[in-house]
Formats: sequence, structure tokens, C-alpha cells
Amino acid sequence: MLFGDPKYKPMADAAKTVVRSTDNFNWSFIALLAIVVILYINEFKQKNYKAIAAALALYSVHWFYEILNAVICYFSGYALWTVSPESTSYILLIGVSWELSMMFAIAGFTSKLLPEDKNMKILGMNNRIAFALGSALLFSLIEIFLASTPAFIWVYKWWGAIPVFITTYIPFFLASYLTYDAKPATQKKFIGIMVIVDIALLVILVPLGII
Repeated sequence: MLFGDPKYKPMADAAKTVVRSTDNFNWSFIALLAIVVILYINEFKQKNYKAIAAALALYSVHWFYEILNAVICYFSGYALWTVSPESTSYILLIGVSWELSMMFAIAGFTSKLLPEDKNMKILGMNNRIAFALGSALLFSLIEIFLASTPAFIWVYKWWGAIPVFITTYIPFFLASYLTYDAKPATQKKFIGIMVIVDIALLVILVPLGII
């Protein structure tokens, strides 16, 4: 499934009614949180601060995108991507379940695979860009599979694997891998700004019922 289909709108409508509902809550919520926390603690103990910064950069950008997706849903009627209530223990926003969120919380640790030489070329391009493109392609392919299941819903005919690859996953991994190489002060500034923006949007938009 490379692009969305309007026939899935009833499924998306059902999902909109159960955002942040606890009806499907189960203990996997706590288990996944514990695993992610342990992973961060382990990286911190090993002083892999660059990898932690890369992971937090991706996660903060991910949240910004999810907020925008929820805003799009509010004003247009449907999100670009929607998660189904049957596939998750908890829907945070219309397009992100707890399980997906925890995955994105650690996706930036793929930065540990980056070559030590940040100037090395791969296929004629900077290796950071090459790795970002490769990671984005892998995640886009996984999303094609997800969209072919009842767990993940695309309803717009113009939205699908190619737009996801270009507009979503490439920015995710570029933010992560470029942050990996940035100076600590720059890392803190970028992540701090993104976190403040995300929190401010959530504090404003959730009580208003927009997201």
C-alpha cells in the first residue's frame, strides 16, 4: 500500500473518538517505558552523550510532527496518519500510539552506527546525509507495511510512502544525525527549543480540544 484510500475513513473516525481513552490500557505500557528508561540510563552511564542528544533531537521533532498531524485532523477532518485503537494500549495523539512513541524515543540511537569520520563520503555524499536517507527509507518501507494492516490508517490518496519519506523521515533523521555532531551547547539549544515548543503547544491545544 503506497498511498492512502478514502475507504478507511470510517476506521479513522472510530480512532478519533478514543484518543487518550484508557479502555485498551494494559501493562505493556509500563514495560515499554521501563525498557526505554533503562536504555537511556545505560547510554548515560557509558557517557554516550552524543547518542543521547541525537535520540532526544529525533524524539522532540517527532512530537512536533505529531502535534501538527493532530492539528491537521482537527481542521481538515482527517489526519495524514492515524493509529487504530485496536492496535495499541493507549493513543497519545491521533497519529501516535504509546508503542510508536516509545519506538521513536530510541530511534535516534541509530546514530551509534555513524562512521567516526563525519566528513567521509558515501556514494559521493556526506555520510550523515547518506545514513539519514538510508534510515528514512527503511522506516518508510516499514510504514508501507503498517499501512497495509488495520493498525495504521492513511485516508488521503496523495499521502503515502513517498511523501512520508521526503517530508517526515528525512527531517527526523537529519535532525538526529546533525545534532549528533553538533557542539554540546548547540545540542542543548536545539533540543531545548523543540521541547519548549512541544510542551507549549500541548499545554495550549489539548485543553482547547484541538488535539
